[in-house]
Amino acid sequence: MPLAAIAQFTSTNILPQNLRICQNFVRTAASKGAVALFLPEASDYISSSAEESISLCQSVHTSPFVLGLREEAKRCALAVSVGIHEPTVDGLKERVRNTSIWIDGHGEITQRYHKVHVFDVDIEGGPRILESRSTEPGTSLTPPFDTPIGKLGLLICFDLRFPEVSLALRRQGASILTYPSAFTVPTGQAHWETLLRARAIETQSWVIAAAQVGKHNEGRRSYGHAMAVNPWGKVVAECVEEKEDICFAQIDSQIIERVRREIPLKRRFDVYPEV
Repeated sequence: MPLAAIAQFTSTNILPQNLRICQNFVRTAASKGAVALFLPEASDYISSSAEESISLCQSVHTSPFVLGLREEAKRCALAVSVGIHEPTVDGLKERVRNTSIWIDGHGEITQRYHKVHVFDVDIEGGPRILESRSTEPGTSLTPPFDTPIGKLGLLICFDLRFPEVSLALRRQGASILTYPSAFTVPTGQAHWETLLRARAIETQSWVIAAAQVGKHNEGRRSYGHAMAVNPWGKVVAECVEEKEDICFAQIDSQIIERVRREIPLKRRFDVYPEV
């Protein structure tokens, strides 16, 4: 069974430091025999303001973070899923894109997904985050694609609260869903594991969720608890403590086949609309 590595760490606005951490994860994952590494949302940086985010954002063709990670993936012959920021297509310095990219074992970017659901929340007693002010939402889903661990569907963080997109990717053939994330502490404590297990159960798929963890700056702290959940809804790997960490999960394709065979989910689109 192929081995997947799932990481958590604390991104800051210091890109070279974030890159060194991610490169170390690549080497650790490869040394343990993993065929794919999953890194969190916004692994390149987490800024303290929308203005800083825009100033730090670079194209994948020039970003030292992306170029350095691609080089390490190639050196270790390891596929890497990672969340980054990209400039918008029009290049206007008003917003950025929150992107998940897939780097194959040759160091090439072969897939990308732009986060569809942006994170606008104002939690009583908790954080107030308006991602829409600095982030351009995506307009489409990336079709599932073949990887060393199975057919993968890319989603990001706040997408986790919308089962429609996970079901759409499942119908397109996904057997693994990814949610690289930077969940806040209050929402993470309340909903993180519950939502991940729900998405796994209702799609009968593996769910892999790398995560940001700890204090990024004075205004931002992330919950962590990176994990992998199997199609039965069981958490099979988890980073528990609030620190930089990596965990591993053997991705068993047979459990997907068994769960889908034993509990067939035949939806009644003749009764209710397909979503």
